[in-house]
Amino acid sequence: MEDNGGGEVAWRFGAANPSLEAASALSIRALVHRLYGCVDRNDPRPLAPLGHGDPSPFACFRAAAAAEEAVAAAATSGKYNSYPTAAGLTEACSAVAAYLSRYLPYELSTGDIVLTAGCNHAIEIMMAVLAMPGANVLLPRPGYPMYEARAALGGLEFRHYNLLPDKGWEVDIEGVEALADENTVAIVMVNPNNPCGSVYSYEHLTKIAETARKLGIMVICDEIYEHCTFGSKPFVPMGVFGEIAPVVTLGGISKRWMVPGWRLGWIAMTDPKGILRKKKILESIIIYRGISVDPAAIIQGAIPQIIANTDDVFFTNAMNTMREAAEICYQRLKCMECITCPHKPEGSMFVMVELDISYFNGIDDDIDFCTKLAKEECVVICPGSGLGMKNWLRVTFAVDPPLLEDGMERLKSFCLRHAKPTRNHATS
Repeated sequence: MEDNGGGEVAWRFGAANPSLEAASALSIRALVHRLYGCVDRNDPRPLAPLGHGDPSPFACFRAAAAAEEAVAAAATSGKYNSYPTAAGLTEACSAVAAYLSRYLPYELSTGDIVLTAGCNHAIEIMMAVLAMPGANVLLPRPGYPMYEARAALGGLEFRHYNLLPDKGWEVDIEGVEALADENTVAIVMVNPNNPCGSVYSYEHLTKIAETARKLGIMVICDEIYEHCTFGSKPFVPMGVFGEIAPVVTLGGISKRWMVPGWRLGWIAMTDPKGILRKKKILESIIIYRGISVDPAAIIQGAIPQIIANTDDVFFTNAMNTMREAAEICYQRLKCMECITCPHKPEGSMFVMVELDISYFNGIDDDIDFCTKLAKEECVVICPGSGLGMKNWLRVTFAVDPPLLEDGMERLKSFCLRHAKPTRNHATS
C-alpha cells in the first residue's frame, strides 16, 4: 500500500459491491423504513403503522402465554446454551415435522426439516441453493421482494409471472408456462398471500402442482401465513400435492404465533417421492446452513412446547380479531373513490388496492402518495412500486382495530385534501 505523496494513505477498499446495490434496490424494508423517517415526530396523533406485517406490538395480538412460558423455561433450563447442529436440534425438527404432518396425507420425518433464523433466512437459503449458472426461478408479481433481493445478490435470474386481480389474485398459469424454459428450476408462490390477502383453493393449487410437473420444476411454497385465514376458503398446504411435483415448504412461527422477533423458521421437504433428496437439494440446504447463521438455540429448545402447549383458543381469538380488522379495512377502502380494491382479503395480514393518481393534485405516483401521507397524517402504507405494482398500495390491517379505524379516517382525509377540485366532493 503506497503513500500518494501527500502523506495520505491510498486505501484500496470502499468500492460498492454491484450485487449488493442491486439487491438493496429491491428491499421493501428499506423503502418502508424511509417512509417511517418521513413521519412528523411532533405529531400528537399515534402512528398508524399500516406498512408492514407485525401485529406483535398490539395487546390484542399478544403472543400466547404458553409460548412465552416455553421460551422462559428453555432459557432457564441450562440445556440450550451450546451451538445447535446444522439442520437444527433434533427434538425441534421432530416437533415441526409432527406439526406439519397434521395437515398432510403422509408423515414427515425429522430429516425432512431444516430450521432457519426466520422465514427470510429460509428464502436466502433457497435462492442461494438454486443459483446455478444459467438457472432462473419464476416469482409472483406482486410478490414479496425478499425473493428478488436474494436472487439478485446470488446472481440467480428471476422472471415474474402475474397474479390476476380479477380472479382473486390467482396465478396466471398460461403466463407461467410461457415464461419457463429449459433453465427454469422452480416456481415460488405465497399462500396465504402477501401482499394480496388471497387464499388459494384446492383446485387452483392442484393446477399449480400439475404445471410444475409438466415443466419439470419444483414448487417453493412460502407458507409463513399458514392458517392465517378468515374468509370462506380454508388453508390447504401445498405439500398436499407433493405426489404430483416436489414441494419445498417455507414456514415459521412468526405470523401464526405473532412472534416475528423470535426468528424461528423452517424449510420442509414435503416431497413423499424423495425427488429433492435424489437431486441433492436437501444436501445443498444443509451445506449452506453450515456456513450460515443458526436460529437461537433457546427458541429451538422451546419449539416442542410452543407447538404442544399453545391452545387452539389463542389461534381462534387472533383470527377473529384479524377478521374484524380486515373487514374494517375493506369497508373503509371501498368508500374511497380514488382507491379500488379488487378482492376482499381472506388471509395473511394484507390487501392490495389500486390508486387512481388522476384523482389527485400534486401527487406524482404511489411513492409520492405514501411519502406525503406519512408526513401529513402519521400513517405509513407500503407503495406498490416496492412490490412490482406501480400506483398500487399494500395495506396491512394487522393493527389494533380502533387504531386501524383512526388510520383509515386519516387516509380518507388525506385523499380529500389532495383531490382535484372537481372531484373532492365525491368521496364520502
